This record gives sequence, structure tokens and C-alpha cells, in this order.
Amino acid sequence: MKYLLTIFLLFMMFTVEAQVNVSGRITDTKGKPVYGVSISIRDSYDGATSDSSGNFSFTTTEKGKQIFEASIVGYRPFEQELILGTTPIIINVNVKELITELKAVVISAGSFVASDKNKGAVLSALDIVTTPSANGDVTSAFKTLPGTQQVGESEGLFVRGGSATESKIYMDGNLVNNFFYSSTPGIATRGRFNPFLFKGTIFSSGGYSALYGQALSSALILESNDLPERTQADLGISVIGVGGGIQHLSKDKKSSWGGSYNYANLWLGFAINKQKQDFFQIPVYHQGDANFRIKRKSGGFIKYYGYISANKTGFRSADIDSAVLKNAFSINNFNTYQNINWRENFGMGWKITTGLSFSTNKDDMINELQDANNQKQVITNPSFYAFKNFNLNNNAQYAQARVVVDKKLNGLNVIRFGADYFYSKEKSTYTLFDGSQFSESVTDNMVSVFSEADIFITNSLAAKVGGRVEHSQVVNKWNIAPRVSVAYKFKNNSQASFAYGLFYQNPERRYLPTVAGIDYSRAAHYILQYQKMTSDRTFRVEAFYKKYTDLYKTSTSPTGREVATNNNGFGHATGLEFFFRDKKTFKNVDYWISYSYLDTKRDYLNYPQAITPSFAANHTAAFVIKKFVTNWKTGFNMSYNFATGRPYYYFAYDNTQNKYVIGDAGKTINYNSMSFSVNYLPSIGKKNPKAFVVWVLGINNVLGQKQVFNYNYNNAGTRKEAVTPPSKRFIFIGCFLSFGIDRTQDAINNNL
Repeated sequence: MKYLLTIFLLFMMFTVEAQVNVSGRITDTKGKPVYGVSISIRDSYDGATSDSSGNFSFTTTEKGKQIFEASIVGYRPFEQELILGTTPIIINVNVKELITELKAVVISAGSFVASDKNKGAVLSALDIVTTPSANGDVTSAFKTLPGTQQVGESEGLFVRGGSATESKIYMDGNLVNNFFYSSTPGIATRGRFNPFLFKGTIFSSGGYSALYGQALSSALILESNDLPERTQADLGISVIGVGGGIQHLSKDKKSSWGGSYNYANLWLGFAINKQKQDFFQIPVYHQGDANFRIKRKSGGFIKYYGYISANKTGFRSADIDSAVLKNAFSINNFNTYQNINWRENFGMGWKITTGLSFSTNKDDMINELQDANNQKQVITNPSFYAFKNFNLNNNAQYAQARVVVDKKLNGLNVIRFGADYFYSKEKSTYTLFDGSQFSESVTDNMVSVFSEADIFITNSLAAKVGGRVEHSQVVNKWNIAPRVSVAYKFKNNSQASFAYGLFYQNPERRYLPTVAGIDYSRAAHYILQYQKMTSDRTFRVEAFYKKYTDLYKTSTSPTGREVATNNNGFGHATGLEFFFRDKKTFKNVDYWISYSYLDTKRDYLNYPQAITPSFAANHTAAFVIKKFVTNWKTGFNMSYNFATGRPYYYFAYDNTQNKYVIGDAGKTINYNSMSFSVNYLPSIGKKNPKAFVVWVLGINNVLGQKQVFNYNYNNAGTRKEAVTPPSKRFIFIGCFLSFGIDRTQDAINNNL
């Protein structure tokens, strides 16, 4: 026994002598301790975990050349070669934070993201379609966000002091030239496309990416859906029409095809909502689309979307120059749009995306001056009456080819570059009261190249730097547009962003063809933003300054049409915007508030001096609130939109000064509109229902508040009439059925 005890003590002494102590401290690149780091000798059981001060200590019996390892989620793994002998080792380690999508700052100055998955999203896709004042229209939903104007007499997005033509809309990277239905006098038309086509939306109210151009104010960037979750069909019936569609997913879930058809006849809708115009042709719409999507074995993706629509309408309204005459306006429109995209991963971080699009648009417009019996009148004295009788036929073709190459670098760093080619041909034929005709045609070929880099220096500091170069046949000059955005994330997960960029745009089609030597219009954007986002709250404030140079001034051509004659126009827009969304304070209630202050003036077109344009209000605000009552299976949604009065003008031509002067001016009344909708989902709670049903009741301008958008003047400028909505209220009733996939739970989860 004595010998055994001696052997045991000798063994323990040998073991102690064979152990080596390894100790040290783990810090980040800023010298701050990192807690919970796992430390070990590779392929051994020897190791430790760093404490709250970053310190660690352990012993090991390993000898010779070994690999020391340290790792923790969110940081780059650390390893170092050690020579283990009998001497204690002290090793201090600096670990570098990994730049990850979950932790990294989001570059968001000037942009609102709408997506169901993007962590920087302010609105989800479902938010867009359940905003009462939007009536299911993508662009109308964004009018509840800061930066936009409540313009009701004309379609389009009016953003930060810019006209509607200064905002462009893209689908899967390709420009959509006729996103809205064709204009009608004094009535705003809606967008052509179903919002459920899109899985993601970026509304950039300024400072948008170098991948896009030809928009002085903003870009609305839409990304269409990929493969559906499963085969499904839907059917909708409402007071304005009927429609349905199908999406078929293959058994291997690698491809799908789909299509839909919608018919709208506003006869019943107009019977419920009385119109101030006398419609002799009730608006009728036929619209169909088709798509296919293919997921390739290599990980690439091909998707196609095709759209076709035909519509017509006609109405009479009182002629402002007479107490008894009327203007009868009618339009027939035929529109097509085709878009195919292919994206492919080539390994080593390389990805290519190509796109082709082609669209056509045909408008046949007729305007007649009619008497009390609706008979055409040709009055040649005074002569301006005669020119109220005309036919106008517009035919347009557009095409675009696009390629973008992405290279993923370390972390989230990405560099991308590419090119666009745009082709457009537009021809207009005018037929005057005496039967005489003249035609004008404008063809443009434009090429552009661009590059951009996403640079993540740390999880807290990132930048997007890029530039775009364009050449247009119409202008016959090159432009260079740099863009840069920088964002910094604070300790409380809030962040500050700054964006700067130059943006160029060709003259509008209606002011072409123009004189030789015309240049691009230009705007410089400066944007400063502060934002804090959590899972249930968003706070955002943004200040901007926009400087316009080289805006187009116009004069009257021998044919009586305005044409762009020089680039002597200029202007500015300055503002402050606020957005707050809250899903936490009140149980089962989701609401958001937005406010915008805008100070803008410009001298362009036939303006006699720098003035606030008639589409800009100094103050706009919106309030949206949503609550879903599960026991009642019903969602209640309300929105309130407000804007201060907008300026209006009458420009009179002064022959003595040989220029336009302001003959009359004023401001409209404040704009107020409350909209309300109720969504009833009777399928909730039922087991295996054959169809999932949503009943919808929506009322725009519930209180019937008076709204004046602008004023029209007679030829002499001695009389003016308010431009008001076609009806005091609009009531919508519909039933929507979905077969094959239950979306009712989505409605509950998103506070429909």
C-alpha cells in the first residue's frame, strides 16, 4: 500500500508539471471586452469561456505545436499557432465583428422600403392594399407617407416639389412607361397593375440608386413575385366589375405559370356614386395578364410577365367660356407590356441579371364643342372656340434591354455595374376642326452605363457609392450623375444617414420636338435622415434640400403647341418630414402618422417668374389606424389625409412686355379626406374550408368634406371654376375568394 501511494503521488506531480496555463483577454477592435467567447486548443478538450471583463484562463496537457482558437457568434473566428512547453502563455486577442445583414446599418436616406421580409421595411405589401384611401392602388398607398402631395386632379406621384413626370416607376429593373391609365381632363386615373404582383417595393423620395435614372425627383422600384407558395386560384366580384386568376405550381416546385382576366364596368359604381360629369360612355375596362417562372438547377431564375388592356370612356362637362356650350371628351386606349428577366449565379460571388421589356400604348382622343342638345358646334369667331374640336391619335412604342453584374466581396460588401439601352418612338396626329391634319414624331435612343458599390466598414458604418452616365439622341449630349449615401448606426440601434446625388431628365414628350442645343434638366439632392426601428415601432425624421438647374422654359409654336426652347429655368425645394409607426402602445392596434413641410419655388415652362407650383402644398399630413377584432372576424381601417391649400394662377400674355404675367392668383381651401374600410373574413375558425373569403366595404371621404384641387380659367381670365372630385364620396363593395391557399391568417397577423 505504501508503494502504491508513492507511485500515485509521483504520477500527480508529473501531471501537474506537464500542465501549462494559458490565459489572456478577449477584446474587440475598439478595445472593449467581449463576453462569452469560446476558447480552446484545437482537437482537444482543453479550453474556457471569457468572462464579463473578457478574461480567460485554462490549463492544458497538450505539448508542441498547437492551434489556439477563439470564436463567438457575430465575430470573425480567431486562430493562432502556439508552441506549448512548460512555460505559462499569455495571449491577448482582438476579435473583429462580423458584418451581417441582421446587425448591419441600413442605408435608407430618401427611401421607404415596403416588403414582407426586408428588415428595413416601413410598410409591408399587405399594408399597401389595406390602406383605406388607396383603393388597392400601389401609388395611392404611398400618399400616406411623407414627401408626397395630395393631388387629386391628375395621376402620378408628386414628390418633394416635383411634378408627376419627375417620378419614374420600374418593374424588375425595367422602366414602365405607362404605369397609369391614360389621362382624362380633371380626373386622376389609377395604376394599371395589381399590387399583389409585387413582393417588394422601394419608394425613393430622393437620392435613389445609380442603377436608375431619368427622374429628377423620385423612383418607385417594384419587384415582382417569384414562385407561388402553392397552386391557387382567386375570384373577385365588386360593384365595379369581376375578375379572376390562377397560379399553378409544378409538382417539383421548380416552375409555375399563371394568368388572370378582369372586366370593369363602372355603371353600377356610378349609380351608387353620382358623378358631376355627364358620362355618355361609362368607363369600361378589359385587362388580362400572364406569367411564367422557372427556377433553374444552377440556382438561376427566369420570370416573364405580360399585360394587355383595352378601355374607353367619354363624358361631357360645361364649357368654361360659355354659359350654354359643353365639351364632350372621349378616349379609347389600348396598352401592352411585356417583361422578361433572367438572373444567374456564376459562383465565386458573381451574379448577372438581364432584362428585356417592350410596351405599346395607343390613345384615340376626340373632343367636341356641343350645344345643349349635344350637337357638335364649330364656331370660328372667336377662333379659340373652333380649336375645341379636334381628334388626337397617339401611338407609342418603348423597349429596354438591361444587364447588371454583381460581385459579392467579403461580408456584405458588393460591387455592381451594368448598362441600359432604351428605345422610344412616339407619333401624334392632330386633326383640326376644318379637317386639316399634321403629325409629329419623336424617336429617342438612349444608352447608359452605371456602377455602384455597397461598402460596409463595420456593422455601424456603411456607404453606397456610385455613378451613372447617359447619352440621349434627343438631347445629343452626355451627362454624368454621381450618387453617394452614408449611414451610421448608434448604440441604441438608431441610425443617421446622409445622401447626395445628381439627377438628369429629358424634356417631356409633349414639349418635343424641340430646338437644337437643348440640354438635360438637372436636380441636386441633399438628404439628412435620423431613424430608429424596432419590431413594433418606427420613428423617422428627414430633412432635404433639392436644387433645380437647367429646367425647361417653353414658348408657343406656330401650330399653337408649347415646345421647350431653352434651359433657363431654375428652382429649389426644401423640407422636413416626419414618420412614426406604432404597434405596441395600444393592444391589437397598428397606426402610423406622417407629416411633411415643403418650401418650393421654380421658374420653368411658361412661368413668368419663380413661384410655388400649383401642385405643391406647404404642409401635408396623414394618419392611418388599423384594428382586427378576432371574435368578430373583422378588420377596421381608417385613414385621414390633410394638406394646406395649394396655389393657383392665371397666366396672361402681355404683348407690351412680350411675355406671360400673372393675371390672377390665389390658394385653394385646405384638403381634408377621411376614408374607412371594413374587412370581414368569415372563413376564420372553420376547418378545411373550400374557399377563403374576404368581404370588403370601403368609403372614401366618409364625411363628404369639400375638396378643391385647383381652378380653371376661361380664355379671357375673367372667370374661374373650381376643379373638384368627380363625386363627393366613393363607396366600394366587393367579395374576394381564394382557392388553394389561406390568406386570412396573414390578414390577422398584419392587423388588416
